[in-house]
Amino acid sequence: MNAPLYNTEILRLAATIPHHERLPDPMATSEKRSPVCGSRVTVDVNVDDAGRVSAVGLLVRACALGQASSSLLAANVIGRSAPELVAARDALTAWLAGEGPLPDWPGFDLFAPALPHSARHASIRLAFEAAAEAAEAAARARAA
Repeated sequence: MNAPLYNTEILRLAATIPHHERLPDPMATSEKRSPVCGSRVTVDVNVDDAGRVSAVGLLVRACALGQASSSLLAANVIGRSAPELVAARDALTAWLAGEGPLPDWPGFDLFAPALPHSARHASIRLAFEAAAEAAEAAARARAA
């Protein structure tokens, strides 16, 4: 029997997104939208002198899977560098496409039931795509 796509842990994460308010004056912002379902995630970031995320704010208008992924991102993004976020984004993309191992990010295994549902992959990737882009822009701004 296959595991349910929307399980209790996914729904719990969707209902408890950390850092769920926009930053008042972010160093960088990125918004990503899924054309398949219309889910949208906006990520604001600030980085410290070492280029690591020091503050994050999210606006999440997504399905439960997009919300759960945003929750996993937000819970573990502080202290991460732009290259780490790019690597997490790329690993998540590869794993969802069946082209790589389970990414090294807490909780990604919860999305295993979504692997056969390619229409859901874009919403799972949104927060990581936006965070990687925003962190890269913030790091460039900090370096300038």
